[in-house]
Amino acid sequence: MSYYFAIVGTQDNPLFEHEFGTSKQGGDGQPRFSEQARHMNQFIVHSSLDIVEEVQWGTAQMYLKCVDKFFNNYVSCFVTGGNVKFLLLHQPPGPASSSSASSSASAARSSTSIGANPTSPQTEEAVKNFMLEVYESWVKTIMSPFYRVNMEVRSPVFRQRVAAAGRKYL
Repeated sequence: MSYYFAIVGTQDNPLFEHEFGTSKQGGDGQPRFSEQARHMNQFIVHSSLDIVEEVQWGTAQMYLKCVDKFFNNYVSCFVTGGNVKFLLLHQPPGPASSSSASSSASAARSSTSIGANPTSPQTEEAVKNFMLEVYESWVKTIMSPFYRVNMEVRSPVFRQRVAAAGRKYL
């Protein structure tokens, strides 16, 4: 499973971006987006902002769950109190192409993994925990006296914490 995480500011400007892959079920943590899909990730995430804005005013929750689907890509969202949006694009792995016994065993194993069903309660819980941990790091980062509203986050410590949260939950 591949993930693209973006933080979008109050003026719909990108503040932070990070790509990573799953570390669960023997994953190596590397994203498996094709080169064409890698270029489309930003467009998919930003096109879901209209849906996010519709959904956010209909609920009092900060975590909005899976708000959009584009082909085989799912977008989950978390909205902070300051109207900054955390968007996670997750792409489930495609079906196995070979029919050997080892691939059927790996298919059975992947069907129980978090990424097998992006809308399952286990996946939603893992994404929610990821978003909450990133939110804690976000609050610590924006409390810096050197941070201005809607400024891009370039902190290597923040990037490491996002990557660690991804390894931990996704």
